[in-house]
Amino acid sequence: MTDATLVAGVLAGSRRDLAKAITLVESTRPDHAERALQLLEAVLPCAGKSLRMGVSGVPGVGKSTFIEALGMHLIEQGHRVAVLAVDPSSSRSGGSILGDKTRMERLSLRAEAFIRPTPASGALGGVAGKTREAMLLCEAAGFDVIIVETVGVGQSETAVAGMSDVFVLLQLPNAGDELQAIKKGIVELADIVVVNKADIDPAAAELACAQMRGALSLLRPGSKSWRPPVLALSAARNQGIDGFWRLIEKFRETQQASGEFEAKRRRQALAWMWTLIEAGLASRFKSHPAVRAALPELSVAVESGTIAPAAAANRLLGYLNHSSL
Repeated sequence: MTDATLVAGVLAGSRRDLAKAITLVESTRPDHAERALQLLEAVLPCAGKSLRMGVSGVPGVGKSTFIEALGMHLIEQGHRVAVLAVDPSSSRSGGSILGDKTRMERLSLRAEAFIRPTPASGALGGVAGKTREAMLLCEAAGFDVIIVETVGVGQSETAVAGMSDVFVLLQLPNAGDELQAIKKGIVELADIVVVNKADIDPAAAELACAQMRGALSLLRPGSKSWRPPVLALSAARNQGIDGFWRLIEKFRETQQASGEFEAKRRRQALAWMWTLIEAGLASRFKSHPAVRAALPELSVAVESGTIAPAAAANRLLGYLNHSSL
């Protein structure tokens, strides 16, 4: 398949071609890098028209169940939904289970949906290294709601807030009081907080909502036009999903009316550029001939304690003063 054919397939909404395009973009092979850039440039004019939603929460909070219930609701409303589910990678083997698609069995069978499990592969912040590029490809393929599900490891999954229009934080009943909520840095980034599994213990869910509202009232709001609401629902029983989506629509309308929606998109695009620059500089630094030649000896010296890590780093960076990257 030529790249022109692949571009045409993505723009035609082919899920098969979309999967191939994301694989190309995620590839670490040097010969694929230029092709991936050309692919992204070709589809860029057709991207940017979707709603980008980040969903995070601790393991067991029911992210996949929530996303499937929401996805099915959106399809009934005439939307096309893409889910980018980021799976944690083993720090020892590097492998990932990639089981999120099996937990969204009903949604995965719908032609209006596209689910792509992706390993985190060491990327920090709860998302994969090429999640932003995958979002653009999904938008170009005609999916008007893009949902990014983070790995679900705790409080550090903040990167998704920097690539989404609306950031949704899922909480469990009995997850702690106001002080515990304030201590979670991820809370202050949330646009909407959802207490899931409310059907199990409605009283505990209502208490959790009250505690979270109290915590949010003590935090500095991230938007001039929006105060993060807190609601309880049960994704497993499909209770409250319609009310949640009405909140999302209200959020988008409010943000667009205030101009914050487009301003956030512009900031995110610029931050994305600098992230790619930093990643590219790190890659070129590691491949620098002088750095590669000196690195083994300096690594042994650092491990043995004969040179300070700061001194070793300074020496390696010094090689860049005498040549260009």
